[in-house]
Amino acid sequence: MNQNLPYILCIDDDPQVLRALVRDLKSQYRDQYRIISTTVISEALESLLELKNKGETVAMFISDQRMPEMEGVDFLERAMEYYPDARRVLLTAYSDTDAAIKAINSVQLDYYLVKPWSPPEERLYPVLDDLLGNWQSVYKPDFRGIKVVGYQFSPKSHSVKDFLAGNLIPYQWLDVQNSDEAARLLSLNDLTIKDVPLVFFEDGTYLSNPSIMEIASKVGLNPQVKLDVYDVVIIGAGPAGLAAGVYGASEGLKTLLIERRAPGGQAGTSSRIENYLGFPSGLSGAELTRRAIAQATRLGTELITPQSVKDITQKDGYKKILLEDGTEINTRAVIITTGVDYRQLETKGVPDFTGAGVYYGAAMTEAAACTGMEVYIVGGGNSAGQAAMYLSKFAKNVYIIIRREDLNSTMSAYLIEQIAGVPNITICPKTEIAEARGHDKLGELVLCNIDTKEQKEVRADALYIFIGAKPYTEWIALDIIKDEKGFIKTGGDLHNCEAFKRIWKQDRDPYLLETSCPGIFAAGDVRASAMNRVAAAVGEGSMAISFVHKYLAEVK
Repeated sequence: MNQNLPYILCIDDDPQVLRALVRDLKSQYRDQYRIISTTVISEALESLLELKNKGETVAMFISDQRMPEMEGVDFLERAMEYYPDARRVLLTAYSDTDAAIKAINSVQLDYYLVKPWSPPEERLYPVLDDLLGNWQSVYKPDFRGIKVVGYQFSPKSHSVKDFLAGNLIPYQWLDVQNSDEAARLLSLNDLTIKDVPLVFFEDGTYLSNPSIMEIASKVGLNPQVKLDVYDVVIIGAGPAGLAAGVYGASEGLKTLLIERRAPGGQAGTSSRIENYLGFPSGLSGAELTRRAIAQATRLGTELITPQSVKDITQKDGYKKILLEDGTEINTRAVIITTGVDYRQLETKGVPDFTGAGVYYGAAMTEAAACTGMEVYIVGGGNSAGQAAMYLSKFAKNVYIIIRREDLNSTMSAYLIEQIAGVPNITICPKTEIAEARGHDKLGELVLCNIDTKEQKEVRADALYIFIGAKPYTEWIALDIIKDEKGFIKTGGDLHNCEAFKRIWKQDRDPYLLETSCPGIFAAGDVRASAMNRVAAAVGEGSMAISFVHKYLAEVK
């Protein structure tokens, strides 16, 4: 049976009549509709709530008039709360025709059928064909999948949307302030705005104000670790980590990939990557991530997300990885590919609106909400330029705030040329933000000219921040040498570090991507002196696996 077919719901307290009705309906409509039935009104209402929460569609209600719990007209009135567009048919006896005629006005009854309806070819099917045909002409399929209900400018709602989007999980966003469907879901489930954000799942269940881990568990992410010992564990599923996962599994290593937030890293949030080899028309970060995950998992890499690594220790020649939830993982080698986080802008007022108009990185989940609005971007790198190009499709105006005179020294030439050709993108040189203002969400920015110190207040509906990055390495407690900014030192660069001779006890020099701890490697943006390009990260991730092979050959 096609699970996407709409429903016809039948209710009659006489089992014999109900069986006859269902038999005739299935005979004619089983290929186009799913037929469900019950003799109990309370069960019918429970079914409607479950179907509504699942995102299923009901095309028609057929109800008997005389039933013990409530009359059919009253049931149809209740049913309209769930599916106001469904066609409504009342089954009546000759003595009930007056009530049926009145119901045409009270519940917008579409038709009443007098029992018995034999033969159905003359007295049932022509009527229902006409009603269902009329319904099909105006029917638009509901979104099937996860639905998120919340406030547009709520940090909690933003976190939920960002997690789902980052993990490539389709969802429908319903704003409680302007969505009739959101209001209907709240009302039917006896919920209030105090319960948002709400996440409704395909099985009809929902979570109120959930944690990211609760959502991850519900959608089947973050599975249990399967093996006692891995050959290599990769920490971080950005381009470098995903490439290491692909090459590790393809070369026969027992490979585990751990991601604390969402696969793809900063590249995964990019609206368009146009300089990646082999894609002349470019591709989005999400598409690159999707392809890489599919490739890695098909080859045998295990992926755990969202899960943070708390610590790495060494014991008896093995590395022991401790996760935030207390899980311990044994591995023979480790590749750290945790990448970087965007630096926080601590300007007055900005932290108050994070997730409520102020976003770090591309935050493409909020792009559609910027339609017709005034949007500001801080930063002059490629990520900022790609975000500006994407947001310009929605926003009334996009302003790029930079401290320099122009973009020439910080952004690729192809992006500068594209931005120059977009009329609603404006560059604001020699400018910085002095203050962010608003009430429940960002509303205004105070801009300051760096040279003249002149300030002006501008309307700002959204602010996207790209002001450089810091490595995600604070969690590392092991003797892994880092530079003054927190980037991990590797290979020959370690010889310039005072602590290296004290830490390194091997007869050989560290391999090119090896840290000061033998068997622990670093690749991608988290590594000192790395080139911040997607292709470079992919190259380092794949190269790290070759060094893992060399290391494992030593310790066998």
